[in-house]
Amino acid sequence: MQLTVNGQAHTVEVEPDMPLLWVLRDILGLRGTKYGCGIAVCGACTVQVGGAAKRACSLPVGSVDGEIVTIEGLGSADAMHAVQEAWVEHQVAQCGYCQSGQIMNAASFLELNDAPSDRQIDDAMSGNLCRCGTYPRIRAAVKAAAVKLRSA
Repeated sequence: MQLTVNGQAHTVEVEPDMPLLWVLRDILGLRGTKYGCGIAVCGACTVQVGGAAKRACSLPVGSVDGEIVTIEGLGSADAMHAVQEAWVEHQVAQCGYCQSGQIMNAASFLELNDAPSDRQIDDAMSGNLCRCGTYPRIRAAVKAAAVKLRSA
């Protein structure tokens, strides 16, 4: 099976029903995407597939259509993505476990809405859980990233 992950082509020999998360972590060694609940509820495993936020823990690799971007491929070697920069500036992470999924979801959301209201941010991010409760900082970082992306 052929996959494009973070701009690189990969051939993987796995069953088509294997969750994308295990292909990314166990086959390709990309461990930034986390396992949380395994049933697509918590969002820790969020990646982008064809630009859309998807839950890798429940997405069969055989159904993937489009380039996959993980947290490792979101920025570039020279610069972090605007969402990553905003996360650092607003000190969003506490334990950090959910953050790659939060960031990937926020980046996908901001591709669709570059001037979101607080309510729109809360709605878009509500499916990504944070045990540490950094939701006010997440909202602030998403707003800051939106400004950065608009001015880029």
